[in-house]
Amino acid sequence: MKRSDTFWDLAADKYARKPIGNQAAYAQTLDRTRAYLSSDQNVLEIGCGTGTTALKLCPDVRHLTGTDISGRMIEIAQGKAKDQAANNITFAKQTIDDIASGPDQYDVVLGFNILHLLDQPEDAIATLHKVIKPGGMFITKTPCLGEKLGYLKPLIWVMQKLGKAPHVHFLNYARLEGMIQSGGFDIIETGSYPASTGSRFIVAKRV
Repeated sequence: MKRSDTFWDLAADKYARKPIGNQAAYAQTLDRTRAYLSSDQNVLEIGCGTGTTALKLCPDVRHLTGTDISGRMIEIAQGKAKDQAANNITFAKQTIDDIASGPDQYDVVLGFNILHLLDQPEDAIATLHKVIKPGGMFITKTPCLGEKLGYLKPLIWVMQKLGKAPHVHFLNYARLEGMIQSGGFDIIETGSYPASTGSRFIVAKRV
């Protein structure tokens, strides 16, 4: 379930300056996510990075907790929250195992652009099942590089050897959806935003 916190600490400031690559697809993802959010919910986002998405969604819920393994990412997110006077959001440096060892359960867990970066995504999904309330939602968007961009695998391997890229799974739709279903969820909505890159949006209900 781990990612390299050192890699992401070093990447954080550059990541924070990088603009959203496909604004239309990002807006569509936010719109579909908001369809499942309400003002009485406590929401968790794993792999929140510098907090951009969490800060856009926190007005739609009671409270949003954003977590990431990178302390530097969290520092930047906390600075954004302060600048925006967002008072119903908390950012914390935590792993998925840290979250699971705590007492809290959530109405919704969000995971955007994160599952393909985890060492063992199947285990992470099963662990997240424990922190979602019965009937709660797991909403995720995952680049499925094995679906349409498998030709990038040799290039990414070289970049990894040079310390320029993190560990990445080349998932496809079938494997990703199978992992989520095996982790104790019913899939109730899927979409590809943007379709050209095979980035899969999934809404799943805990059973």
